[in-house]
Amino acid sequence: MSNRVLTPETLLPRDEPVRLIAPDGTAEPDQHYPMPDLEHLRDAYRALVEGRRINDQASALVRQGRLAVYPSSHGQEACQVAASLVLGERDWLFPTYRDSVAVIGRGVSPADAMVLLAGDWHSGYDPTEHRVAPQATPLATQLLHAVGFAQAAKYRGEDTVVLALCGDGATSEGDFHEALNFAAVFGVPVVFFVQNNEFAISVPLSRQSAAPSLAHKAVGYGMPGQRVDGNDVAAVLSVLGDAVDRARAGEGPSLIEAHTYRMQAHTNADDDTRYRERAEVQAWIERDPLARMRAYLTAHDALDTATEDRIAADAERIAADLRAALNADTDLDPEDLFRFVTTDRTPQLDEQWQMLRDEIARGAASDAVSPTGGSR
Repeated sequence: MSNRVLTPETLLPRDEPVRLIAPDGTAEPDQHYPMPDLEHLRDAYRALVEGRRINDQASALVRQGRLAVYPSSHGQEACQVAASLVLGERDWLFPTYRDSVAVIGRGVSPADAMVLLAGDWHSGYDPTEHRVAPQATPLATQLLHAVGFAQAAKYRGEDTVVLALCGDGATSEGDFHEALNFAAVFGVPVVFFVQNNEFAISVPLSRQSAAPSLAHKAVGYGMPGQRVDGNDVAAVLSVLGDAVDRARAGEGPSLIEAHTYRMQAHTNADDDTRYRERAEVQAWIERDPLARMRAYLTAHDALDTATEDRIAADAERIAADLRAALNADTDLDPEDLFRFVTTDRTPQLDEQWQMLRDEIARGAASDAVSPTGGSR
C-alpha cells in the first residue's frame, strides 16, 4: 500500500481538463502528465482510424437491417482507444453498450462485438478469453460488477486493475454512488472512467448535476478525481495510464472524467435534432480526435501519405469483414431458448420446449404442402 497522503489538494481535479495536444495539433506540455512517445501515438492513431470506420460501418448495417441497434461512439474514439491501450494483459475492462470500439481494441473481433447489438441471446465473445466483461445495457450496473471483480482480485493477490467505463448519465444512478463508495472505503484497484458526452439521451448535463464537474464527485468518496480533454488521445492515454498505475501500486481507485461529445444520435432510434442545435454539433467537428492526432503526427514527421493509405486500407478490410460476417445468415437452434436457462432443465422449461417443437413441426408440415393440397 502506498504512503501517499490524500489531501483536499490531491483529491480535487483541475479547473480545466488536462490537454497535451490542442485541436490544431500543436503540443501543450504538462508538468505532471507526460506526452506519450510517437510510436505509441501512431498506434493510437491507427486505432482511431479503425474505430471510426467500425462506427460508420456499424451505423450503415443498422440501416440495412443487419443490426438491431448501434450506439455510435463517433467522435469519442479517443476515449475508446485509450481505454483499451492503457490496460495490461491481466487487467479487465467493464464496458457499456457504447464501448464497442474499446471492446474490439482488447482483441474481440468486430463481428463478435456486434452479436449482442444484432439481437442475439449472448454477448458474442468469451469474457475470460479477452478479459472484457459483457457490454452492459442498463446504466451503471457494470460499475458494481467491476468493483466486486476488482475486490476479488485483490483478495487473491492478483496484479489486476479493472477499468470501468460509463457515461455522464450513469452518474445519476444509485449504482454509481454505491460503486465509488465501496471502492474507496476498501481501496479497490479500479479506475472509473466517465465519458461525459454532454447528453444522457436527450437530457443535457446541466439537468443531471450541479457539481463543478463530474470529476469533483470523487472528493466526496475520498478518491482523486481528474478531468481530461476526451478528444485528445495523448492526454487520455497519459491521465488514464497514471490512474491505472496508481491502482496497481495499491493506492486505490480514481475517477477520470473525459470531456467529449456524442457527434451522432444516441442510437438509430433517437432524433437528436429535437434537443440540440446543429451549430453545437458543428462546433465539435473542429475538435475531432482523428484530425488532431493526424496534425500532430504529421508535424513531427511520424505520419506520411503512404502510412496513412496503409492504415485506411486496413480499416477498410476490417469494415469489409464486418459486413460479410453480419450479412451471413446464422443457423439458429430454437432449443437454445431453453438450453442455457438453468444447469438442469426444469420440467416447466422442458414442457415449453416440447410445445415449441410441436409447433415448429406443424409449421414445417404446413409449408411442405401446396395451397391445393398437393406436395410442392
